[in-house]
Amino acid sequence: MKTTMRTVLLFFLAALPALAADGIAFISDMRGEVAVDGIPRPMLMSELAKGQKVAVGRDSQASVMFITSGKEYILKGPAEYLVKDTEIAGAIMPPVSRSTEWRASSRVLAQVANTSAASVRMRSIATPKAEVAGATSFPAEGSVASLQPVFRWRSDPAKTEFTLLVVGQDKPVHVARNITGGSYKVPAKLRPETEYAWVAVAGQNEIGSGKFRTLAPDALARIEQRRPSERAEFSDRLMFALLLQEMGAVQEARESWARLSQERSDLPELSALAR
Repeated sequence: MKTTMRTVLLFFLAALPALAADGIAFISDMRGEVAVDGIPRPMLMSELAKGQKVAVGRDSQASVMFITSGKEYILKGPAEYLVKDTEIAGAIMPPVSRSTEWRASSRVLAQVANTSAASVRMRSIATPKAEVAGATSFPAEGSVASLQPVFRWRSDPAKTEFTLLVVGQDKPVHVARNITGGSYKVPAKLRPETEYAWVAVAGQNEIGSGKFRTLAPDALARIEQRRPSERAEFSDRLMFALLLQEMGAVQEARESWARLSQERSDLPELSALAR
């Protein structure tokens, strides 16, 4: 037991330099061998401070995005790079960069990095649990990034028709009957910045329910404006998941993390955030 706890403590202490307190940039992607200040395998989305060094191994790559400007640098190996005030300097030549419209929240970055790091550490010393099959009710917590959400529940093949009731401000706002399948999109828009509850039933049996809140119009507009295509850069889709997290759309954020995790099995942080 003492050996296990000592291992966990050493792992945590070793990760601290990569989770810089005065971060001005963060790791937005990485493949292969990457080290920060000599410590290998930093966590995805861990912050970097001025003066830190990022070493990238042969046939490896890392992306670093500055929090304030949204400028992203692509670091290719083998090479060592230095984090400066507003740019990344290479020992031989400057790395390739691109400008983006993303502006990361330091608070959300820290929250996500700490959550994923803790989850990855605990999973490394515990016996993995079997995944629970089937989709959970949606939306069931937090906010939703649409005024016409698609309600989902566990579909029972033996039950072919369902009834859905949506309640807002203590009165029914929508009732749908004879629904087949395990999902339903409301035909009319719900009100922004409003609390709702819903329940789906088959006969006398409840098969799905939840509570959620719709976002404000400006937040919804920002999400739609920043929604990336399926062919967008990995870091753009990662930043969109962070945006959903920042807006409180926690279930949709987890779904985004899950999709990224399926694409990048080499980054265990993503599967940790999808839980």
